[in-house]
Amino acid sequence: MNATKTVVNAKNLSLGILAVAGILSLGLANAAWAESDCNAETFGAGVDLEETTAIASILAAPGDFDGKAVRVEGQVHEVCRMAGCWMEIVGDDDSGTPLKVKVEDGVIVFPVSTRGHKAIAQGTVEVKEMDRERYVAHQQHLADEMDETFDEASIGDGPFHSVQVLGTGAEVCSN
Repeated sequence: MNATKTVVNAKNLSLGILAVAGILSLGLANAAWAESDCNAETFGAGVDLEETTAIASILAAPGDFDGKAVRVEGQVHEVCRMAGCWMEIVGDDDSGTPLKVKVEDGVIVFPVSTRGHKAIAQGTVEVKEMDRERYVAHQQHLADEMDETFDEASIGDGPFHSVQVLGTGAEVCSN
């Protein structure tokens, strides 16, 4: 009888360990993207999507992702210096082309100090087709935000579009 209790208890212990491991893995799914000493700061609603979409994939075929919820990760390349209303992320496995994560002005504010830090973000991909006039105005606005000069002559003939993630949340490593 003792042997039976031991087997049953060992089986229950194994099931208990598996259950705890499963719960922990769900809780740590979003933390797996960074080192254990990341000390991530959460912005907005945070990140609850588990599957990461490569930034290069979104930029290579933006129409395939337009309107879809995605999770992206990489290094913060740039942050809006005027209001913290967007950040650009460069994926670890990408060509270095950043993807902008735009958030609602004043609702989520990314500090400029997050530049160079690891980040994950989620939101909905938005692709905007633009005529040349609107695209030039958009590029001028971006240059103004970064306190940079803009040369309209550097803009070609098109087609013109912008691709960004309308962010709902993010996590950025503080170190």
